Amino acid sequence: MGERVITGRHVLFGMIAFFGVIFAVNGVFLYESLSTYTGVVSNEPYRKGLNYNERIEAEKEQEALGWVSDIALAGTGDGLDIVINDHNGSPVGGLSFDGRLGRPATAEMDVVLDVKETAPGRYRAAFSTIEPGAWQVDLTARQLTSAGDKIIWRARKRVRWQKPTAAQ
Repeated sequence: MGERVITGRHVLFGMIAFFGVIFAVNGVFLYESLSTYTGVVSNEPYRKGLNYNERIEAEKEQEALGWVSDIALAGTGDGLDIVINDHNGSPVGGLSFDGRLGRPATAEMDVVLDVKETAPGRYRAAFSTIEPGAWQVDLTARQLTSAGDKIIWRARKRVRWQKPTAAQ
């Protein structure tokens, strides 16, 4: 048997195979990344950017209120409980809410919350049972003032729900 000699043709096919594998793997990664994440971090970022200073001022006003809130998913995964007290510990009632519960990374399973006041300072949003895992709650509370309907409080909280086990 003779010696094996590497010719230009062998080098060419080796290079084509090497870069072919690189391009194929990059293609798979590119497809997976574009098909699973839209890249949208914020809806209407330009409009929100224009109102950024007003949003900072609203945050300062909210902090000055000194309200303390507790937001938690019900143990059965079919509701959200909200408790809001003022800086003295007194319940804050009479609020109307706009809210959304959704997965942090996608809008596919978003639930629009219909929040009702069950007692002074205690609110509940009922919905059908959600899937276990991480969820994000976005709430905006409005209060009727002499100047009209005014956003007075906002909250964003990440919550987690898991199905209760038989031992619980």
